[in-house]
Amino acid sequence: MTTTTEITQERRLVTAIPGPKSTQALQRRAEAVSGGLGLTFPAVIERTHDAIMVDIDGNQIIDMGSGIGVTNVGNTASRVVENVIEQAQAFTHTCFTVAPYINYIEVCEALNRLTPGTHKKKSMLANSGAEAVENAIKIARHYTKRPAVVVFEHAYHGRTNLTMALNSKNMPYNDGFGPFAPAVYRMPLPYELRWIGPKESITEDALEMITQKIEKEIGAKNVAAILIEPIQGEGGFITPPKGFLPGLCEYATKNGIVFIADEVQTGFARTGNMFAMEHEGVVPDMVTTAKGLGGGLPIAGVTARAEIMDSVHAGGLGGTFGGNPVSCAAALGAIATIEEEGLIARAQHIGQVLGDGLRALQAKYPVIAEVRGRGAMLAIEVVIPGSKGGIEPDAAAVAKVLKHCTENGVFILSAGTYGNVIRFLPPLVISDALIADALAVLDAGFATL
Repeated sequence: MTTTTEITQERRLVTAIPGPKSTQALQRRAEAVSGGLGLTFPAVIERTHDAIMVDIDGNQIIDMGSGIGVTNVGNTASRVVENVIEQAQAFTHTCFTVAPYINYIEVCEALNRLTPGTHKKKSMLANSGAEAVENAIKIARHYTKRPAVVVFEHAYHGRTNLTMALNSKNMPYNDGFGPFAPAVYRMPLPYELRWIGPKESITEDALEMITQKIEKEIGAKNVAAILIEPIQGEGGFITPPKGFLPGLCEYATKNGIVFIADEVQTGFARTGNMFAMEHEGVVPDMVTTAKGLGGGLPIAGVTARAEIMDSVHAGGLGGTFGGNPVSCAAALGAIATIEEEGLIARAQHIGQVLGDGLRALQAKYPVIAEVRGRGAMLAIEVVIPGSKGGIEPDAAAVAKVLKHCTENGVFILSAGTYGNVIRFLPPLVISDALIADALAVLDAGFATL
């Protein structure tokens, strides 16, 4: 069998997608796997390397999703694989709170060093982004002795009970799973394309509206945390206007509220900085991480000011698998890859190349209302031209374009509260040639409309 590192970084189709082997495997999936699990791409993957996925029929597919922003360093990155093998041969589990090990400590040291701010920080590790957010809220409430949590429209924070309460999209994430955790309050987000007020004062107007709602509806003295994604992920890569995040952070600080940046999808070089909050110099009190941290293995982190993290009594935090030693080894390999291979600069370059290509498509196709995002985290919003305000969502068009991309060997994800956003999260090691090829397929997909 061809090893992953021998996979050529090119798109190549040898069968239709799905091919006969994938079709058969997906039939087995339907028989054995819960129907509650969705299916985005109808091909069963056998091997991957960097930005190419190979399915069991031998098709080579361009990966423009990175497992939803996970394999930032590329799939089967050498440092990640080598670290995982070495650690798995040493030991696979002890539970850190029972019998500790050094690489958990090393990951926490790295998170303390890399997250924004020069203040003293401490970290804990968990299994997933949702679990990190749950712990962040738990810690913030314990530290402040306050109950309320402020979140935002179009937000997505996970699939556990508390994080579903934080979400802003019923289908498919929340429908039928309630009741949810209480004391969660949702605020408007300055979504520039759909903002009904004057665009020139959007930041000031949004901050005034939000702070007034907090004061009148909750009371700032009752708010434990303000939780926000620097760029909203599932919400459609909505990027707040300049000045909004700094203003929100300043308000939180003035009122003794823990300001939490959910960097689960935006972290680890994805946006052209190690963390997205750095674009405007924002220093959160707390940062949640996952996805790109592990280079493909499940691991998450909560990093905060030391006094916040140490406010919890001994034994109040933890979990059997949190910070598993094999996942910690993978995380150290992923961080080393980002730093030693200059992937922050590479994300900035991808943002320019991919962004230029998407803006060229926007000029060509009136259905593309906006190109937005930062670095290698970009999206296009698709609308019905000539509709009311020119912004009526067109989820059907997105489905058609993505079907064309799927059939032609390009994996791209949709997103958005209205299902009308196409998002791009390519591995940061993707070549310019693969980006150009993916854009050509995407162009042809829009042409079919």
